Amino acid sequence: MNGDGGEEWRRLHPRMLAVHPFHVAVRAVPALLGLSVAGSRGGIPGHILSFGALGLMVVIGVLQWFTTTFRITDEHVQVRKGLFRRQVVTVPRDRVRSVDVTSHILHRVLGLARVEIGTGRSDQKGGGAVKLDALGMAEAAHLREELLHRRPAAAARTGEALTGTPGPYAATSVGVVTGPADGDPAASPGSGQAPWAETDALTSTGHAAAGTGPHGAGRGSPADPRGDAAPVTAAAHQNDAWPTEAAPAWDAGQEETELARLRPRWIRYAPFTLSGIVAIGVVAGFLSRLINEGGVDLRQVGALRDGWAWFTDIPVWTAIAASVVALIVFVAVASTLGYVLSFWGFRLTRHSGGTLHVTRGLVTARATTIEERRLRGVEVSEPLLLRAVRGARLIAVTTGLRVGRGAQRGGSMLLPPAPVAEVERLAEVILAPDPSGAASPREASPGEASPITVPLVPHGPAALRRRFTRALGVNALAVLALLALWEWAGVPAWTWITALACLPLAALLAADRYRSLGHAMTPEYLVTRWGSLVRRRVALERDGIIGWNVTRSFFQRRAGLATLTATTAAGRQGYGVSDVAMSEAIDLAAAGLPGLLDPFLVVPEKNTP
Repeated sequence: MNGDGGEEWRRLHPRMLAVHPFHVAVRAVPALLGLSVAGSRGGIPGHILSFGALGLMVVIGVLQWFTTTFRITDEHVQVRKGLFRRQVVTVPRDRVRSVDVTSHILHRVLGLARVEIGTGRSDQKGGGAVKLDALGMAEAAHLREELLHRRPAAAARTGEALTGTPGPYAATSVGVVTGPADGDPAASPGSGQAPWAETDALTSTGHAAAGTGPHGAGRGSPADPRGDAAPVTAAAHQNDAWPTEAAPAWDAGQEETELARLRPRWIRYAPFTLSGIVAIGVVAGFLSRLINEGGVDLRQVGALRDGWAWFTDIPVWTAIAASVVALIVFVAVASTLGYVLSFWGFRLTRHSGGTLHVTRGLVTARATTIEERRLRGVEVSEPLLLRAVRGARLIAVTTGLRVGRGAQRGGSMLLPPAPVAEVERLAEVILAPDPSGAASPREASPGEASPITVPLVPHGPAALRRRFTRALGVNALAVLALLALWEWAGVPAWTWITALACLPLAALLAADRYRSLGHAMTPEYLVTRWGSLVRRRVALERDGIIGWNVTRSFFQRRAGLATLTATTAAGRQGYGVSDVAMSEAIDLAAAGLPGLLDPFLVVPEKNTP
């Protein structure tokens, strides 16, 4: 019988009628101000035009509730939407890769959440992701359990399991850290807890049940090979700060293990992330649009005019120094504030059903669930400033999550900026195969290094020369061009002097880029590292590699080098081993996927007498 037969179409939560009009109105504030000013100058009362446009936008936002329905069957997830252009989006349930639950401040006030179902193509703009905005908190938590833990839709609605009153995202109880991390003392049950999850009941168990993971039935076990994470059983939740709704059903006895929790001391890494630069761009863009739409002349604002006059009167070097100091302070404060808003209450847990669950956020709460059998590896990312203070962040290499818009926004962040030792510890825990739930094979073989700490093979003198040639050559050409412009076009002399002073910096950058180059091949993973401004070390599961690309530029051919790229359906869809000798690239590809390159290799025939 077709599983889509008797399922009823459901609507989004009625309280979303208060959400969408508000979001539409907020996004249209600059345009409404501009319309008001334009209308006043054209003889038509500007407020009438603004209110008329606002009313139209509110109607459009309200229509979304009436025109959107969805249903979850045993085989498909289906969404119908649109008024004039009717669309029906159908996704097979076995194509679901992740479930991302987000609740902005207005959602949280109304007890709602937005659910985004990743299907493996969501790195493309508007492609592959099914969005339901908005559902009730309990329904969103129920939907996450239903989709990722492969529970039948009909059975899930009959209440054949433990029921309770959960928080907005939690379908299982909050875990407790039983051992120190990064030198911190053991956290108490309430420390660092997510702001939306107040635990009413908590039952500890001695051992976690084995789950499924990327290697089949064994991978994804909640047992932590280091023994510093505590498994907990499913328990009822009660959150007094949220409206209560009908409680979802989930499987009794399912367990989760806490792998990581935000430590307050990690906030000291926030200023070195430079995320405040993005805030400057966002604020500047919004103000620029607001000024243009509103027709405001900044020269007529007295305070701004006086401030600019003072700034232009002070000495040039004093003005530059003051600007640099102000920029550094603003970026540091904005980065710290953004870190707290994004990652406060961060918690990473492993579910016995074979999933990783990330919850975080102070104002905007977000919960992302990743199927471990879709996880193809991890990436240790070390931006230059963060690396200088021994910090790093951990990113999942998995299908179904966007990486083009950044790991933080895309939901693939497994650990925010934290001590590099903690990042490496967590990466080993996530990658450790543990089919029996006891000691992992990696611990049983002390001589075998993990893919996170395995020594890397350097790329040789040809790669070193290429790094210095590219860095110094480009800089030298810039110096010569600026010298010519200074001599014949009257360009200020400080331009070529500055370019000349950058030569030592270019040499340091080339040396650091070469030190970052390296690769290794373990029995289960391809490990590659590259980059300087952002150094990345990726451990990619060999079973997740679906092909190889060997590319050689004109200059690489002259140097006997090549770039070997492992293509995969996860993460960035391709991870390269840059500037490696051609023979070594072929050997790596042949070792990574034995037999794949055999039809393309030509073996020279031996001359017979």
